[in-house]
Formats: sequence, C-alpha cells, structure tokens
Amino acid sequence: MDRPQSIGIGIQYNPEILGWFPFESLDVDLFEVLLDPVMGPLDSPYLFLPGAFEKLMELKRKRPLLAHSNYGCDFGFLPLEETPAARRHVPMTRAIDSPWVADHCFYGDNSWLDIWSSPLQFSRAEVVRVADRARRLQDLYGVPLAHENAAYYVRTPGADMREADFMASVAERAGTYLHLDLHNVYANSLNLPGYRTDEYLDALPLDRVIAVHLAGGSWRDGLYHDWHDSPVPEPVWEMLQWLLERASPAAVTLEYQGRCHHEGTRVLGGQSDLDMIVDDLSRARSIWQAATSPVEAA
Repeated sequence: MDRPQSIGIGIQYNPEILGWFPFESLDVDLFEVLLDPVMGPLDSPYLFLPGAFEKLMELKRKRPLLAHSNYGCDFGFLPLEETPAARRHVPMTRAIDSPWVADHCFYGDNSWLDIWSSPLQFSRAEVVRVADRARRLQDLYGVPLAHENAAYYVRTPGADMREADFMASVAERAGTYLHLDLHNVYANSLNLPGYRTDEYLDALPLDRVIAVHLAGGSWRDGLYHDWHDSPVPEPVWEMLQWLLERASPAAVTLEYQGRCHHEGTRVLGGQSDLDMIVDDLSRARSIWQAATSPVEAA
C-alpha cells in the first residue's frame, strides 16, 4: 500500500463529548472517527448505530474522516473473518471513505472486549503471528493499516524484544504502517522502569509513521493514565517537534474524552476545557506549519 498524502491537524470525533463540544466550528483539517462507539452491534443488522452514519456524513462535508479501530480483536486469536474488525470496521471504513485506518495493537476476543490496555507480547514469535493477520487485514480494508502503540502498566510475560523493535518488525514484515501515539510513549516512560522516550523514538522506522496522536492524562493511585482529560504535556510537544523535524506523517490528531477509560477521569465541559482544546490545536498547527512549510530561499 502506498503512503497516504498529507492532510494536516485534526481532532478525534468522540461521542463522549459531543453534547457540548462544537466540532463543526473548529479550525481543523480532519476528523478522526472512533469506529467502536458508532458501530452497530454484531448481533444486529446495523453497520452503524441508527443515525450515526448520517451525522458522520454531515461532518464529512466539512472535513475528511479518518477511521480508528480500538476493539476489533484484530490481534487476538479469533479467526480474522469472525472479528469485529472484519465484520464491522472494514465496511465502516469503506463507507466513510477513509484514506487509511489506525488500530491499537491490543489482544482481544469476545470474552474481554472491554480491556483497554492489553498490549501484545513483544516477542519474535508474535511478530510472525501478528504480521500475518495485519497483512490480511490490510488487504481487507483496501487502504493502509497503521498500528498504534498502547499505553500499559506491566510488561507482558514472555517478551524478548523492546516494544519499538516489535512495532517496527510487524510493520516491516506485514507491509503496514505505524500510528505513533506520543502520549502513550510518554505515559509508559512514567510508569515503566527503564522505559525511555528517546530510545523508543530512535528505534522506530520513521518512514513508516503516517499518523500521530497527542493527548493529556492524569495521575491516580501512583500511576499516570492516558485518560485524554488534560492539556498535552510539554514533553509530548517536545517529542512532536523532534518527530516532525525527521519524519513526514500525513496527520496529527488530538484526543479528548469523558469517562470512557475510568470513573476517576475528569469530565470535560465548559469554556475552560474548550479553551484548552483550542489552545492545544493552535499549538499543534503552529508546530506542523513550521515543520512542513517550504524554506524560502535567501
């Protein structure tokens, strides 16, 4: 699959904050659509929840839509054709005409779809298994598939590779791409001893990075959580600056949510949170434009 063309700065279209957040009035280049919250149940005749597709098409008249899959069970052990990714996310991605699809490198099956941070085992054996599924899944989508790195709290037993080396190996073997969540990298660096952001970024094949996530999080019970409920931290901005000086992703998307992750997540709403989001978007655009604008000849 060829790399997609550059689009710009966007925001994740999240139904959790739809009631108060003015998506349509934002100065953005794209909307990233979480497929899971608008997906019709697998035991129903609906591809999208009733009314959801019409709302997305209204949004699409303003900006391109990008598909993002969280709980597709892509890399669990169900036969690929039985997974939510194949049964729902593939046709949904086609229906919104997404130029690529991002998905989390999570385990998952029908018994534990609600597990948020369930990273794969970073092992050579899993590279082979996961890359085979990824190659077949990308063929089903018919557009580039980009793997998103997860935030997690404990290392998976049996790992024999660094996370970044695992992600790079899967993308190379499958012919797929990377969706680099910089806030997840930052969160892992705070929670996992010996996990360094600079080593992680240095190990990635930056030419395979086609999309980037930015977010903020919160501390609770001694851990830092990727809850999308706070401003983007300064170290994440520094990583974005570093990345855009060395790579050319097609999009940078910011994430904000309500209480999807945990009951302790701060509920967003009101003018102060709107100002926070607008300020983050403005800073992301400034960094993007500085990195992507042609240098004028002296």
